[in-house]
Amino acid sequence: MTSSNEPSATTASNVSRGTGFRTAAQIAEQDTRDYDNSTPLARAAEHVVMARQGALGRQQPARPDHTRVMVVANQKGGVGKTTSTVNLAAAMAQLGQRVLVIDLDPQGNASTALNIDHHRGVPSTYDLLVDGAALADITTPCPELPNLVVCPATIDLAGAEIELVSVVARENRLHKAIQAHPLVGDSTIGEERFDYVFIDCPPSLGLLTLNALVAGAEMMIPIQAEYYALEGLGQLLETVAMVKAHLNPRLDVTTILITMYDARTRLAAGVAEEVREHFGSTVLKTMVPRSVRVSEAPSYGQTVMTYDPGSPGALSYLEAAREIAVKGAPTA
Repeated sequence: MTSSNEPSATTASNVSRGTGFRTAAQIAEQDTRDYDNSTPLARAAEHVVMARQGALGRQQPARPDHTRVMVVANQKGGVGKTTSTVNLAAAMAQLGQRVLVIDLDPQGNASTALNIDHHRGVPSTYDLLVDGAALADITTPCPELPNLVVCPATIDLAGAEIELVSVVARENRLHKAIQAHPLVGDSTIGEERFDYVFIDCPPSLGLLTLNALVAGAEMMIPIQAEYYALEGLGQLLETVAMVKAHLNPRLDVTTILITMYDARTRLAAGVAEEVREHFGSTVLKTMVPRSVRVSEAPSYGQTVMTYDPGSPGALSYLEAAREIAVKGAPTA
């Protein structure tokens, strides 16, 4: 089974050199004298008002016809993986989608950013994977966003890989748990159905990440706009290819998101151009800029989408979420 969005060198011809994509930061900084109802600045101002009212409803994308399970993974740390997971999930919720976030990182950073209690003893993904607890029994609504539900991670998860070694079909446990959830499936479930499931993986290619790759049909790879971020990407794609060949033929790399983009540097532009040349339309047009507000938000138990809805980082994630929603799931 293949996907039209499958990354390959052949898609490079579809992307011209020096395309000059603008980041949300550049859009937000444009001259205010051009302000009118059709400018990006006007839309940014509208977003601030509507997001704070919890009614970001203008031109909401259509809900998918089935639950889209997206794995967010990159074995390199510090590329914005967890940040992208929680902010895209929050943006989707603001766009009227119903979202479930599964925190599969023992550090529990996604749980922190979504203001979900995740101290030792709290029902978590550890109970899901090791003890076989039902996913529906360990999820918690996000207090900031009514359409967002979270399955937290605790430090107990750090020992899960060792405990799962002797378990039969250990790489399928997350997949079975997700599919058994009563709100995961097609449109026949009703309005309460989850539209998206985002799985935040640890920065490694161990058994936890393998569970996520087997569970998901789509994979998003955040790539920092720096040279080191490209190293190891080949290994990650080889792992994905092996999983697809032997464990999960449904898995496709459908989305690559460029993060921490600094338009002032040639290096960032060069990395972005190289990524686009190799992966073509799989790379989102929206790039997430470096932003202090994005980094500050988790310390207040929030995503940047609620912490500062009008910031360049929030606008970028909102636009990236729209892209993902409009693009739709890959076809078989």
